[in-house]
Amino acid sequence: MPTSAATVAVPKGNRHAEQPPIPGASKRRTQALKTSFDKKYEKIRDLIAGDQRLKSKIRKAAGQFGIDPIHIVGALVGEHTYNVDAYDQLQTYYVKAISYAGERFRFEYKGERVSDFVQRPQFQRCDAYSDSRALWSCREEVWDAVFRGKSVDGTRYPNDRFNSVFFEPFYAGQTFGLGQLSPLTALMNADRAEKVAGIKQISVDNAAGVYEAIMDPDSTLAYMAAAIRSDIDDYRSIAGFDISTNPGITATLYNVGEATARARKLARINGRKGGKQLPEENYYGWLVNAHEDELRAIIGR
Repeated sequence: MPTSAATVAVPKGNRHAEQPPIPGASKRRTQALKTSFDKKYEKIRDLIAGDQRLKSKIRKAAGQFGIDPIHIVGALVGEHTYNVDAYDQLQTYYVKAISYAGERFRFEYKGERVSDFVQRPQFQRCDAYSDSRALWSCREEVWDAVFRGKSVDGTRYPNDRFNSVFFEPFYAGQTFGLGQLSPLTALMNADRAEKVAGIKQISVDNAAGVYEAIMDPDSTLAYMAAAIRSDIDDYRSIAGFDISTNPGITATLYNVGEATARARKLARINGRKGGKQLPEENYYGWLVNAHEDELRAIIGR
């Protein structure tokens, strides 16, 4: 997609000369596994490089959503370097996906289903949206503004992200599958993923089905590509920046989430679309940009 006159192309490479600080939780997790970030990077790099079927699936998903496959590779590398270890074989992810079929658990907080929670009047403005990304982004914004860390109708809500409170029925910080997707990210990008890639529909009232979908490599790659495509679109339409040639920026957004809100914030800082302050990579995106040539050699340009 060509860059319009009103859109500023974000240059390739990192804005920071040195890698931004890596969160302590990531360091502790890596130390507990008696490994290093370098070893974890090499493991996911080698998994992708050595699996022709996986590379084919990445290219297919990227092509369906009109993005450079380096963006999917970058997100995979970042997740498995800083968050979890990659399994040794792609097949393991298919096996794990099947294990969720038939399980019974719900997305809820203190017994209240999230599907009931978002029917509260505070979320009424979100009813104007039918697209899953706009709808769940709105609900996430309402959570942050009205409920997060506050007492509402006699209930004290945690000062934590919407996903962490309602969408982690097993343990805190859980993400699953090849793309390490959260349930909320999958639900947010479901409409686009289902429409473009033709994958099976998911529902917030079927938690097991959501986990099965994000564990399955075929559908998780569709959710990843849909999320990245939407992040690129949001930064173009809201903030006036073309980030499509900088995989470190898309990887950063994949890592931190809330791209729509972040694009709005950047537009406010600049006072308009485009502007002097460019999007910047975090520690996760910095790694991707630093290794871009090597990763491109693996997946192809």
